[in-house]
Formats: sequence, structure tokens, C-alpha cells
Amino acid sequence: MKGPPSDTDFMRLALAEARQAGERGEVPVGAVLVRGEQVVASGGNCPIAAHDPSAHAEIVTLRAAGQALGNYRLDDTVLYVTLEPCLMCASAIVHARVRRVVFGAFDPKAGAAGGIIDAFAIKGLNHRVDVFGGVLEEECAALLSGFFAGMREP
Repeated sequence: MKGPPSDTDFMRLALAEARQAGERGEVPVGAVLVRGEQVVASGGNCPIAAHDPSAHAEIVTLRAAGQALGNYRLDDTVLYVTLEPCLMCASAIVHARVRRVVFGAFDPKAGAAGGIIDAFAIKGLNHRVDVFGGVLEEECAALLSGFFAGMREP
């Protein structure tokens, strides 16, 4: 008998969102927000199509979750995202009061969960987020590297 969904199960859903983003020509990053065992919202990167520099997968998902729950505070939720959040997304996650972030691939160039900065550890923030990285890391990283390799090919 299968137990409750695991971090890996939810990351697979985020990977599906990332693949869809990649098929649309966006950088393939996907996110899923969960409360308990229920998916509240999901989304993928869409800054190109939306003409919106803030339309990262995390922001798209947080916005959809706020609408679905009728509240900008997303208490007791977990955000699964295929790439380590950037500083903009980390700040939005803190302000939304997300309880936990689980990410796949680390981002040494823009990551704000330890990559270049750990925004979640800044003293004085009014909310603490539990962060865990590396879930399905190889699969998440391969999706991104494959996308960028395809862009470099003639």
C-alpha cells in the first residue's frame, strides 16, 4: 500500500510543469504549491510570453495559490520548485509565509537559498522558511542543461 505523497512525488509534478515551460520556449523551471497532501496551485516559467520579468515559476504559482485560497498568506504550505529560488522569488516566498521550500537543482549563479546568498537565513525577517535542496537534483539539472545546450546549437 502506498503511503502519502513524498517530496519526490511532488517534485515530479514540478518537473512536468518545467517540461511544459520548456516546450513553450521558456527556461524550464516548474513549481507546485501543496497544503497537506493537496496541490493548491502549479505553474512554470513564463516571463517571455507574459512580457513580465517577475513571471518566474515560483511567482506564477504563488499568485495562483493566493487566488485559489483567497488569501495572500499561504500558511502551512510547501513549495516544490525544480531550481533553487532566486532572490526575488525567495523574498516573495518569505512574504507569502510559505512554511517550507523544496527545490531540485542548485543555482550557483543566481540561487538565493545558499547558491550566492541564503536569503532565507537573513536575520530580522518576520518569517522563517524551512529549505531543502537536491530532490531529484540530477533530473532537474539535466532538464535545464539540455534546454541551454539546445539553444547553443546552430
